[in-house]
Amino acid sequence: MCIAFFSTAHPQYRLIICNNRDEFLHRPTSRADWWPSPHSHVLSARDLVRPIHPTWMGITKQGRIAVLTNYHEDTCAKAVGKYSRGEVVNSWLATSPDSSQTTQEFVARWTTNGEISNIGGFNIVCGKVMEPLAIMSSRTSETEPIFWIADQPGQTVGLSNTDYDDRSWPKVPMGEEALVEAIAAHVQNQESEDDLIERLLGVLSVDTLPRLNSDVGVQEYIPLLPRSVFIPPIGRDKDVPADGVVDGREENSVLPSTPEGTPNHAYLEGRYATQKQTVILVSFDGRVRYFERTLYDDEAQPVSTEARDRSFEFQIEK
Repeated sequence: MCIAFFSTAHPQYRLIICNNRDEFLHRPTSRADWWPSPHSHVLSARDLVRPIHPTWMGITKQGRIAVLTNYHEDTCAKAVGKYSRGEVVNSWLATSPDSSQTTQEFVARWTTNGEISNIGGFNIVCGKVMEPLAIMSSRTSETEPIFWIADQPGQTVGLSNTDYDDRSWPKVPMGEEALVEAIAAHVQNQESEDDLIERLLGVLSVDTLPRLNSDVGVQEYIPLLPRSVFIPPIGRDKDVPADGVVDGREENSVLPSTPEGTPNHAYLEGRYATQKQTVILVSFDGRVRYFERTLYDDEAQPVSTEARDRSFEFQIEK
């Protein structure tokens, strides 16, 4: 139940992006870093379950950005497709730095090549940070319009695990309002950039999830997840032995990115929560600040305050 917010409402920044990654906590995930060659122009954290190491959110030195949210399904099993949704994100971010492909061309290629039907439901916001961003959905046909955001000043929008124009999820308008207030307070108080990041992390940490009995699993919480921007640890780790190693991890550490491959069930059960929080700030001069906070490690343990944060800063290459 990830959520992302996009804003052009701050007078000092062309674009602000805030993202919560909600995931089963035993799913192996890297910290944010620059990718190895030949894709060393890409910065992101990565999912380590599949060998292609896809990502849900990343940015490049050339200013290409992509943010993914899965579609909400009635059961966890329905959310899994034959291919990783992150392959769509990777295909945009890993594009050659010299490529002249436009956002419109990229979206058109994915909506016409037929591969989208092999992927679980998703939304992806993609484009270049100094230009309008497109929202592409796997549930959208070739004839339906593409939504564009960040195409005018003063805009703040949220996107979660439903259609972009679906306003029925309380967490989306609630988060949008909190983001607008956080930006206004930062401007009024003339605070530092670090102060802005802390305010934005506060927006991402708003917890209004109703609590169920302690023995309830994640499945019972699914109808409640649209109510809260932040998801505290829910579910139970009944299949995790005393040594903390998830059953089957040693035998199936990764799975092939093929139509026959599906994620190891051990990574789709147990404790679930907001695992990472990311803030991206893009100044009008093309300076990028990328900040990531990792809340839980692969053993579902809280990360210490001293070790949880990573920050990167670079100038977009022209």
